[in-house]
Parts: sequence; structure tokens; C-alpha cells
Amino acid sequence: MFKRASLGLLAVVCTTGHVKADEYKFTLGAFYASSDSTMLVKSAKDTGNYYLLDFEDDLLLTEDQFLPFFEFQYSFKERHHIYVDWKSLHRNADTPQLGFDIEIPEFGDNDQSYIIDGSAKLSTTLNIDILRIGYGYDIWEGNDYTVGGSIGLHTMFVETIFEGDISLCGETSEPNSLCDTVSFTPKVVDNALTAPLPNIGLFGMYEFYPGWQFSAHAQYFAIKYDNFKGSLVDIRAGVSAMICENFHLSLAYNYYDVDVDIERSRSILDKEFRTLDYNINYSFTGPMFAVSYSF
Repeated sequence: MFKRASLGLLAVVCTTGHVKADEYKFTLGAFYASSDSTMLVKSAKDTGNYYLLDFEDDLLLTEDQFLPFFEFQYSFKERHHIYVDWKSLHRNADTPQLGFDIEIPEFGDNDQSYIIDGSAKLSTTLNIDILRIGYGYDIWEGNDYTVGGSIGLHTMFVETIFEGDISLCGETSEPNSLCDTVSFTPKVVDNALTAPLPNIGLFGMYEFYPGWQFSAHAQYFAIKYDNFKGSLVDIRAGVSAMICENFHLSLAYNYYDVDVDIERSRSILDKEFRTLDYNINYSFTGPMFAVSYSF
């Protein structure tokens, strides 16, 4: 009796009618991420020299993970689409000994400089969230295919936390000298909101068998202004199968790369000196699996 009732409920859910001109689509899934994140820091022993601190190699943050993503799409007037999606990569790790002291110039809430003791334990957190908002329009349509174009914005939210033997530094008039230690702080938090990266793209869909579709999209943009530059590449191709009229399962292969570089400089004695080069590279190449519900 229970089995028959369950099948009846599933039939009602899966046969709610044909797709209307206005359609809402929710997608939940997981993707495989391989990440690379770096920051330009000063050497605390050989002052004046900069080098890249690697979050994965030096600070032991996980490089490869499976992570969740969420997408929402609203389609209206047959050819128009508005979409929002969100991806998240939150990581933390403990480093027993960094092995060398570093200075991070103009970091934290007040743009102060900090020296991290490389002989002590260091805990690092790097949280990255990417929000994408866009609009798409179906340019060509046929009985079993659609090709369109899109414009949108990607915004990256970054939170960096260091916990360990950290010294807060005062200002110095010498650009290549260590700052004077003022006080000790066990925790440093920097919240960075990158400027939105606009993008343009193409998308397409082909139904090669009833209920089975091949779809793909490609988005790209690069921008540079003032002390900020960034670029993004987003390419996805995959196959989706209709379980019933409202539900789809999809498997895709995705290449996604966002690179953001924030530079700062300071004028000392009528000369410009670079004080910060904060580079975040977020990328993944691999499979994605998702379940979609539309109504």
C-alpha cells in the first residue's frame, strides 16, 4: 500500500505539465577543485626581497577537494534567462614550523604590517566564495538546439586568517627595512572583497535523444585598472538526462580559473615602492555532478 502511494506521489510530481514560458530552475551539485593560492611577502631576514608565499606548498592548505555549488535560473519570454550561481572553497591548516620569518606589509583591517615568526606553529585559514550573476539570451533556436549569448559579473569574497607568533609593526621611513615591533597579536584577519569581474560568453544546447541533452558554455574576461587586475575563464561541457519532466541529472567537465591581483605602493622620498602584491588564483579542472529541479 505504501509503495503504491509513493509511486502515485512521484507520478504527480513528475507530470506537472509542460514547461511554460516562465520557468524556475534550481540546481545542487558538487565539483572537484584543484586550487592554487599565493601571496607576495617580504623576507624578514633579507629585507627588501619579495617572494611568493604559497598557501598549498608552504602553509599546507589542501590542494584538491570535492566542494558544493548552487545555481538558480529564471527563464522568461521564451528567450531570456537570468541566472545566479555560488561556489565555495573554505580551507584551514596548521604548519608546525614555517622555517623562515616573513613580513606581510599593509595587511589586515587597518592596513598595518605584520611579522610572522617562522619557528612557531602557524594556523592559516583561506576562505573563498565566488558569486556569479548574469543574463542570457537565446539567439538561435530550433526543434532540438539552442545557441545564445550571455553577460554577467563574477565577484570573489576572500577571508584570510593567520594565527600564531605574530608581531604588529609600526611605520618606518626606510622602504627596505623591517618595521619596528610595537606589540604582539595572536591573530590577524583580512577580509578582501574583490571588484566584480564582468564577463561575456556563449552557451548552447543540443537534444540528441528525447530527454537527453548535450550542453556547453564558455565565458571569459580580463580587466586592469588602478591597483587591481583580474581575469577569468569558465568553460563547461556535459550531458543531462531527464528523470521525469521536472528533474534532471547532469554530469559535466569544467575548467574554471579566476586570477585576482591587488597591488599597493607607497611614496617615500619622492619614490614609489611596492608594499603589497596580493595574488589569489582559484582554479579547478574536473568533473561536476548535479541534480536540477524546474517548474
